Amino acid sequence: MSALVLVPVTALVLYLGGVWFAALVGGVFAGAYREWEIMVTSRRPDLVGMVLIGLLALSALLFPLFGIFASILVLAVAVALALVAPSPARCWRAGGVAYLGIVIFTILSIRGTGHIGISAGVFLAASVWLTDSAAFFTGRHLGGVKLSPDISPSKTWSGALGGLAIGTLGGTLVWLVVTPSPWWIGTGFAALLSISGQLGDLAESAIKRRFRVKDSSDLIPGHGGLLDRLDSLTLATVVVFVIGGLHAGRDAVASGFLFW
Repeated sequence: MSALVLVPVTALVLYLGGVWFAALVGGVFAGAYREWEIMVTSRRPDLVGMVLIGLLALSALLFPLFGIFASILVLAVAVALALVAPSPARCWRAGGVAYLGIVIFTILSIRGTGHIGISAGVFLAASVWLTDSAAFFTGRHLGGVKLSPDISPSKTWSGALGGLAIGTLGGTLVWLVVTPSPWWIGTGFAALLSISGQLGDLAESAIKRRFRVKDSSDLIPGHGGLLDRLDSLTLATVVVFVIGGLHAGRDAVASGFLFW
């Protein structure tokens, strides 16, 4: 039921792009940082925390209006504030702001201003979220050896391999539709994103275990919090940005990733 609401909204705003997409990305990742703030400080956000949340949202909105350097300036201010504000969790605060800020830039760069960014976004989402779903159902039905019991006791190798298989297959099918580039490149990228997504999921699980938190929040019924829903996507997004940027430059990330 949650997905029936979230998927169409995300698809519509991805299609619209520009300020609309930036507003959604800024709002979502500002909300994700709010969950991070509560997790690492063990309390509701204070004044500094609220300012950090607002600066993250602002950094996303500035991207389509004034460019990446305006966004980086706002993010730098946020990281500096997190480091100087008195708090036992100042390093965790700064790390969360920096990482989520980087993910905001990578997502907005992948979307860009042309329709090719939509194709790259669909490929990314298909590879990662099909992996998530397949890993959940495969692991639940097959069980078996635990993937990393000290970090996430519920994850199994059968789930990880099932997620890799379905995520790679689904990503390959999307690749065949959105680009004329060789299928085997798409298969390799889909597998890479599937693995990256699972590593991102494990990383967030390790951090939640460090702070003795099961879910980052109960915002999304059936999914937990925003961080729980986005953990797989964050690292995979950075991978797409790095590959596309190295191939065609920061201003053509989607084209650089899809066309070979």
